[in-house]
Amino acid sequence: MLRRKQKHFLLKSFSLLSVVRGYNILIIVIAQYLTSIYILAPELPIRHVVLDLNLLMLVLASAAAIAGGYIINNFYDREKDLINRPRKTMLDRLISQRTKLSTYFILNFLSVVLASYVSFKAVVFFSLYIFGIWFYSHKLKKYPVVGNIVASTLAVIPFFAVFIYYRNFDIVIFVHATFLFLLIAMRELVKDLENLKGDLAQNYRTIPVVYGEGLSKRMLTFMSLLTLVPAYFLITQFEIGYMYLYFYGSMLALAFFVFVLWKSKEKLHYMILHGILKFVIVIGVFSIVLIDVPLLLKRFV
Repeated sequence: MLRRKQKHFLLKSFSLLSVVRGYNILIIVIAQYLTSIYILAPELPIRHVVLDLNLLMLVLASAAAIAGGYIINNFYDREKDLINRPRKTMLDRLISQRTKLSTYFILNFLSVVLASYVSFKAVVFFSLYIFGIWFYSHKLKKYPVVGNIVASTLAVIPFFAVFIYYRNFDIVIFVHATFLFLLIAMRELVKDLENLKGDLAQNYRTIPVVYGEGLSKRMLTFMSLLTLVPAYFLITQFEIGYMYLYFYGSMLALAFFVFVLWKSKEKLHYMILHGILKFVIVIGVFSIVLIDVPLLLKRFV
């Protein structure tokens, strides 16, 4: 009996992690810290950044709000996901809708409480962010173009929490953010292509549904070319250390992406394209350390 309960508990734990996409949140947390150390506050000792309690509260508040966002998105998309991702949906359904909503409200409340440790402005920031995620999941995601822009913006906003905290308004930060925004916007459009069947069934007016796969592919090709602009400026105009290797590599990856894109006809192909973009984004997170390699060799001071 005990083993059965333990197995049931583990399955529910995996289900909850699947719903909140714990692996994505972990990457975001790492990205926020690396961005703080190497881009936003490069003049501060690593120890000062890592042990900064205010930064920790902002990162945890972001993680809680994002986890809540995944839950509410899962709640609204349950019928569509049953068509697009039947296996994942069956795992997610081990957690009841009531439990998901309860966890959603708890996470949002926790996010605001954590933000309150930093300042009232942080509370307002995360309250608006939480509302934005809900409004996107409830209304905006069903509209073409607008839904994609809002989704991409919401994905970048957590970085602005630490950006505002350090009051660093260097233009290089906006160029990095532009590159990331374009990659995320491409990923959102590829997800729309990947989920075309479910979107059609549930009357989601995404770009592929309204304008077709051909225009979606042309838009993705154009956005791939647009990424060359911030990449060029980052390589030629700013001090980014050895991170230039990442941008050259990302150009090759995006060239391969465009090649595969125009050969794509099935869901599996779009899943591969999604994987390529996700790989480029994740590698980009860890490539931030290449901005100042000697910093890796120093002790915390």
